[in-house]
Amino acid sequence: MSRSDLSAPARTHASVRLHGMLDAPGELTVAQLRELPVSRVEATFDCLGSGEQRHRFEGPRLWDVVRAARPVVDLRGRKARLAFLLAVTGADGHCAVVSWAEIDPDFGGQEILLATSADGTPLDAAGPQLVVPGDRSGARYISGITDVWVGPFRG
Repeated sequence: MSRSDLSAPARTHASVRLHGMLDAPGELTVAQLRELPVSRVEATFDCLGSGEQRHRFEGPRLWDVVRAARPVVDLRGRKARLAFLLAVTGADGHCAVVSWAEIDPDFGGQEILLATSADGTPLDAAGPQLVVPGDRSGARYISGITDVWVGPFRG
């Protein structure tokens, strides 16, 4: 992934639709995402086409975004939470799944972000980017996020 790949093609009104098992589903713009607590991470990952990439990202943790939408998940029951997934989709149709346990502080507590800026460049027009700092592969670094769905695994 090159520097230019960090931004998806500009959309006229970049927003993220939060839906699924949420009490407060809705849409958030990049500006609204900036109103949530901000985290900063430096990430290194391999891009299939561009080799090793190093970038600085800033934005809210996915955990904080989902919590703000009030998930219909019993946060007191640990085992019940393990069946929940988050599907994150970009404007280009690229989709990745994150398990609830990856972002939940009682389990993995990873600093997975919906980045609002990359290397100091705001992502307002392109939309936020999913950032998974623990991943060595860049496959889950989705640009131009349009949707975050929360729900249980149905096997």
